Amino acid sequence: MIKEQRYVREVAQPKRRITLLVFGVLIVFALLVVRLWYLQILYVDKYRALSENNRLRFLPVAAARGALMDRNGTVLVGNQPSFSLTLIPQEIQDVEATLDRLAKLLGLDRTEMEDRWQKGKGRARYYPVVVATNLSRDQVEKVEENRLRLPGVEIAMKPVREYAFKQSAAHLLGYIGEVSEKELDSAPYNEYNPGDYVGKNGIEKAWEQELHGEDGGRQLEVDSRGRVLRVLNEVRPSVGNSLVLTIDERLQQAAERAFGDKAGAAVVMDVHTGEVLAFVSSPTFDPALFAGKIPTDIWEKYLKDPRHPLEDKALSGLYPPGSTFKMITALAGLEDGVIDDATTVTCTGSYTLGKATYHCWKRGGHGIVNLRSALKESCDVYFYQLGVRLGIDRLAAMCRQFGLGQALGIGLPGEKKGLIPDTAWKLKRFGKRWLPGDTPPAAIGQGYVLVTPIQLASMVSTIANEGTVLRPRLVREVVDADGKVLKTFAPVVLERVAASPADFRLVKQGLYAVVNDPGGTGAAARLGDLKVAGKTGTSQVVKLGEDRKRHLAYQYQDHALFAGFAPYDNPEVAVAVVVEHGGSGGHAAAPIAGQIFRAWADLKKPAPRPLPPPADRTPAEPAPAAILPPGQTEQAGQPAAEEQNR
Repeated sequence: MIKEQRYVREVAQPKRRITLLVFGVLIVFALLVVRLWYLQILYVDKYRALSENNRLRFLPVAAARGALMDRNGTVLVGNQPSFSLTLIPQEIQDVEATLDRLAKLLGLDRTEMEDRWQKGKGRARYYPVVVATNLSRDQVEKVEENRLRLPGVEIAMKPVREYAFKQSAAHLLGYIGEVSEKELDSAPYNEYNPGDYVGKNGIEKAWEQELHGEDGGRQLEVDSRGRVLRVLNEVRPSVGNSLVLTIDERLQQAAERAFGDKAGAAVVMDVHTGEVLAFVSSPTFDPALFAGKIPTDIWEKYLKDPRHPLEDKALSGLYPPGSTFKMITALAGLEDGVIDDATTVTCTGSYTLGKATYHCWKRGGHGIVNLRSALKESCDVYFYQLGVRLGIDRLAAMCRQFGLGQALGIGLPGEKKGLIPDTAWKLKRFGKRWLPGDTPPAAIGQGYVLVTPIQLASMVSTIANEGTVLRPRLVREVVDADGKVLKTFAPVVLERVAASPADFRLVKQGLYAVVNDPGGTGAAARLGDLKVAGKTGTSQVVKLGEDRKRHLAYQYQDHALFAGFAPYDNPEVAVAVVVEHGGSGGHAAAPIAGQIFRAWADLKKPAPRPLPPPADRTPAEPAPAAILPPGQTEQAGQPAAEEQNR
């Protein structure tokens, strides 16, 4: 009996163990089945995406921007490599620690990196987030040296702009910078990514869609340490299109040298096509600085400079045109039959209208003047009386035919309209009617009248070509990366001025006298071998009679202007110059215009052919000394200093 009980016990115990083991296995198997169902059926999409993210990395490759070239094919703006610091979200375990390490290692602004990280977190976890740009080569080397201790940290190369002529034509060409959050939310930038560079001003902004190109990238498979196993997919970047501009860099630099350290603007325009040959806003700035964070000291210097180097004066500077406006007043008077070339006025130095007295710039007066002499000597009294006889509305109507008081559509951001007043404008603006006393200042380009330098160049260009108002053009062609021309741009006529050729020629004769006749106010623009015609102008910044000390301060000095064209007999080019607070147009603006005309004329001359070496000596031998007549020194054989300067 005892043996039987022992036998039953020995058999039953293993059975219970087996039963428990089977139940345990079944439970574990059931849990595995449930887990597999959970992973592979219920949340399959979520974990498939996580799996892909764990093994995939996307490496964006930025497209190079198209180049900017002058009319002769000289590259003005190209590209150079720039290094950015990026973080890959899926590989960063501790963001705060990583940012601390990077800030200490590279000397970067941790707050700025944190802001960039927060802005870029919304994208796919395998897409790199740019946290710093414009790294130096030393910083790049430090990252590479510490790569094993910086998981998820990568260096990306992006092309940024390289300016071949440094600050030359900076306002025209513009600059690039990182795309902003506001821009990313707008239609033109929907396909852009945080950290991308876009045009912020000038040509760079206006032609962004042509210049930007299309970014590419590579999808990589990596192991747990971030090592590349294979390339899964690759899309090559598409280089942006390039632009052939209308400007001539040689003329551009000559115009900038003529300005020196003066503030103002100059525009050189082809009178038959509207092409802008030079576009100067002085002083200028360094556009390369805007691709990154501008040093604080340089930024403050730009902001505190009373000459406002960041302002595009050629396009958005508003100035009273002063006496340059008299060519419009004269043409309006001729066309409306108010005057002819024989009409005379006696200038005693002032003109009285009602209780108001308007002074001529020449206190003693000019005596008896006709149209030609009034333009030549810039007699204010002649044009005061002509303006009153015309009336402001007829004068304004002529201005509108020239495109004044409205944007010319040059195609750059920030173009100002200027201001041409009339009776309706004053009533709307001030709620007051136009008074007779408002007209004399307007007739000589003062009062409410305002123009931009680009409008001034267009105005004198229209006088030169006798009535065709052309849209100023900055781009000649769009070409692709292979040099194939994609687009060309023809001249665009905006208006036809309703004035007779005879009336235009009378005004042009007066402008010729300004520069070339004895007593003309524009004699400083005269060139011996090139017939220049034009008009000087001096526009008041403050009214006469104010405190003289205050009036003599720089910011209260008069603006100096000159607008002219050449050659007189067959006009080809127009030049407009505005020197801020330069004083007299004849002394400050006309010499600059003269230098620009000289540079233009020199560029038109064919290059001299090199002389072959004499047959009796080799090219390496020095040339023999010149044999001079008896009594003549080598210095005496040189041109006069005045001729050399000319």
